[in-house]
Amino acid sequence: MALYLIALFLLSPISTISAQLPGVAEAPKRELRAVWVTTLNGLDWPSSKATSRTGIEKQKQELCHLLDQLKAAHVNTVLLQTRIRGSLIYPSQLEPWDICLTGQYDKNPGYDPLAFAIEETHRRGMELHAWVVTIPAFKIEVAKKMGKKSLLSTHPNLLLRHNGQYYLDPGQPGTADYLSAILADFLERYDIDGIHFDYIRYPENANTFPDGPTYKKYGQGKTKTQWRRDNITSIVRRLYNEVKAKKPWVVMSSSPVGKYRDTRRYSSKGWNSYDAVHQDAQGWLREGIQDALFPMMYFTGDHFYPFAADWQEGSHGRYVAPGLGIYFLHPGEKNWALPVITREMHYLRQQGLMGQAFFRSKFLTDNTKGLYDYLQNQFYPYPALPPCYHWKDSIAPEKPQGFTLEGGLLRWRADVESQGGVRYNIYASREYPVDITRAENLMAILLPKPEYRFDRSTLLLYGLHLAVTAIDRVGNESEAAQLDLDGGSAQKGRQRAIPLNPLGLPVK
Repeated sequence: MALYLIALFLLSPISTISAQLPGVAEAPKRELRAVWVTTLNGLDWPSSKATSRTGIEKQKQELCHLLDQLKAAHVNTVLLQTRIRGSLIYPSQLEPWDICLTGQYDKNPGYDPLAFAIEETHRRGMELHAWVVTIPAFKIEVAKKMGKKSLLSTHPNLLLRHNGQYYLDPGQPGTADYLSAILADFLERYDIDGIHFDYIRYPENANTFPDGPTYKKYGQGKTKTQWRRDNITSIVRRLYNEVKAKKPWVVMSSSPVGKYRDTRRYSSKGWNSYDAVHQDAQGWLREGIQDALFPMMYFTGDHFYPFAADWQEGSHGRYVAPGLGIYFLHPGEKNWALPVITREMHYLRQQGLMGQAFFRSKFLTDNTKGLYDYLQNQFYPYPALPPCYHWKDSIAPEKPQGFTLEGGLLRWRADVESQGGVRYNIYASREYPVDITRAENLMAILLPKPEYRFDRSTLLLYGLHLAVTAIDRVGNESEAAQLDLDGGSAQKGRQRAIPLNPLGLPVK
């Protein structure tokens, strides 16, 4: 503990970290609160197979239960593994269905899991980002099981074998073309909020990766390490620009290796983004070809804190929400004590990083070492809006108008002018007007429809005054429409009161 506090003091001498960590941190109104939901081998979802109507329903119910748990913990961003290893959880002519859904590659599960997941995530006021594994393909022993839509059948010239697995060759121009086609295919058909790149890099032990012939053909006089780094950056740049040209509100992010480079005082011990796997992730932020990074910081002590500070210093005005390895809390892994993670969470918030992501959802929803309880009761006591990606658009939508109330259902006119559509936030307070800058007044976020149902218990819990705001797809929030629901007179210039009796029922 003493060494930990000394390290924090050296990293941030003007902070009061040691004094603040034991207490409950002040929860911000905006924060990236993300969870990776792993579909590889059904690790997080699905645990059952969709081989019958009962199986389909069970699979859907399981996902809904998972999303309910995440919503109750005030998570706002779901990173759902959508492309696994050259296979998918949605119908496509480009690649086969993944085995996790039915127990067999390229077997239709009888419904569209991605469409279902998007609808249910949005229904709960959360964002869904499609987690796309990019460069790794599949293990050699399963390649033939994937059928005629396997990369090995359709694009064998793009694949290289390395350490028992096939990989796309980042140096081949056709690799960027192929990944572009994958993204364009589902971007056009699905209302996703973000695309999240995983393994957008060269593999481990990159010095033995067999891309010598590709380098000889395309190297153009560069060193091999710089050529490789440029290859990855070129893919990231192209995919970012193409997605933004079609749907500029879609958040583009990636999960680089957790240490960018050696810092001046701390070594990465040979495992870092820039040198080991040729990811210039901070360069992507500097160039503006990523909106956010979720670096995989599954470390402790001096392997975590200096490198988290380095990510923040190199963020160039974009967002960094480090990934925390909560699976290491499990006794079957490293059996970390809960404070290992909670201290990291407090540090990230204090240092101004935009949030955190948890790998992976099962270890959160299983309440490993009490982490779920800690989030729900202390660290995430209120909902939080995702950050505003203001560099694309800073124009807020119009505030909601045209309110009607019937049977406890509050409705208003939808804003149909905003690009990509808008969602809505509900605030409540016993004070009028409702202060929408305070996180504790948030009652519901990212509502997909211009309506909200409340009842007597809601009013008794939160108070008799509501405020409604519109929020666009990049996070710009409108002015608040203030609703005085206690039957008192609305002040001049404010929203006309909707009179209710003390039980929250409309006056007849």
